[in-house]
Amino acid sequence: MSRVRADEEEYWHSSKCRAFVFDDEEDELSQLKESKRAVNSLRDIVDDDDDDDLERVSWSGEPVGTISWSIKETAFSSTSSLEGQDSSLQKGSSSYPALPKQVSSYSLSSLFKGRNKLSSFQSLSDALSDTGVKNYAPELRRPKSEYKDYSSDWSPKDTVRRMQRGKVCSLERFRSLQDKLVLLDEAVAGHDGNVITAVLIFLKRTLRREILFRELEVRQVALCHLIHFLRETGEQKLLLDLLRFLDRTEELALSQYREHLNIQDVEKRKEFLKGCIGLPFSAEDSSHIQDHYTLLERQIIIEANDRHLETAGQSEIFRKYPRKALILNKPLVTTLFYCCFYHYREAEGTFSSPANLKKTFKIPDKQYVLTALAARAKLRAWDDVDALFTTKNWLGYTKKRAPIGFYRVVEILQRNNAPVQVLQEYVRLVEDVETRLNLATKYKCHDVVIETYRDIKDRVQLTAYKSKVERGSAEEEKINNILSN
Repeated sequence: MSRVRADEEEYWHSSKCRAFVFDDEEDELSQLKESKRAVNSLRDIVDDDDDDDLERVSWSGEPVGTISWSIKETAFSSTSSLEGQDSSLQKGSSSYPALPKQVSSYSLSSLFKGRNKLSSFQSLSDALSDTGVKNYAPELRRPKSEYKDYSSDWSPKDTVRRMQRGKVCSLERFRSLQDKLVLLDEAVAGHDGNVITAVLIFLKRTLRREILFRELEVRQVALCHLIHFLRETGEQKLLLDLLRFLDRTEELALSQYREHLNIQDVEKRKEFLKGCIGLPFSAEDSSHIQDHYTLLERQIIIEANDRHLETAGQSEIFRKYPRKALILNKPLVTTLFYCCFYHYREAEGTFSSPANLKKTFKIPDKQYVLTALAARAKLRAWDDVDALFTTKNWLGYTKKRAPIGFYRVVEILQRNNAPVQVLQEYVRLVEDVETRLNLATKYKCHDVVIETYRDIKDRVQLTAYKSKVERGSAEEEKINNILSN
């Protein structure tokens, strides 16, 4: 027993690797040399001669484990990242960066066995200081989780989640009708409009129309998304087929009516609108379609007439105010303004008469007065403005009445640079005292301000307003007369 213990003691004391002790007084250099010798001694332990009998050849015909082979293998793994940066490395090129022999220490067996196979191992200090190994070491294999982006085993729920995060994933793997419907239901449950639209585009491309329409009929959210998408993209034929399948006659008629926007020729558009009158619209929509057709027909007649008058130079208003645009396909209010501007005094029996337009299309009084006032004020035809608001009662007395309120009349007149005398006449007709004073002060209608303060017997405000008028003016004299009385 003692002999065995003695052998063990002799073995441990004879070892080249000395145990570490805190009292060791050797310097760091001696410790490094000892470690270097210990690492180099490992070569004899791990050296495997069985592989020497095998002929190791790469695809390029060079022996595996050589420096050029190692560099090519490592450079090949990084070619995709360096291809856009280095124009000298082309596809199929055999030029690779030259490295010292001691840089590469990798062989084919080392890649599979996890160790280096060389005639001699690098020392620990050389390995730590070797920068070439860091630059050209083979890239470690990525974890499998990173390759899931390209896998095809995603469930419908996972696919929808990835689409919500903006990841690219193929929907082609969902081949059966059941899988496609589950995918659509998951997309609807996710409440993401972009994902729902993307799935609907996939279903529209891969399913027959009858099957798609039948399944969407019981999925109203997806159905609304598809209808909106078809309207935005202009797929009119498919939209009409879908609405016809769903028996939505009014929506079908409105969709057909919307096609007039794509017709540029006015005559063809008029004929198309005439054909839309018989479509199954609601009562309110039917009247609008009829008015649209009548208005376009009226605009064509007015345009042809006015073009002739403008070309011949027979009308003074066309010479003084040339037309800047055509009236065709304009809204009703624009057409009314045009007729009030160029054809205000025409008889009611003509198509271009404003009164005829008001009667034909049942334009409300407020709308008619606003439009006519803007047109005549722009022409500075103040007599027409005055006649627009003058009415007679059953006793023959005249009175001014405005269905839009006289404060709005004053604002429109001021925007068209009406003179102060015209403004004062309509500011006086504002019933509310405070509003009247504000408008009169804002637009410098001094007579109205003075008369209003006189009527309400406000001597203090009238005295204060005296400082706002010019000295020696008629307004100052008027204020003095009121104050002295």
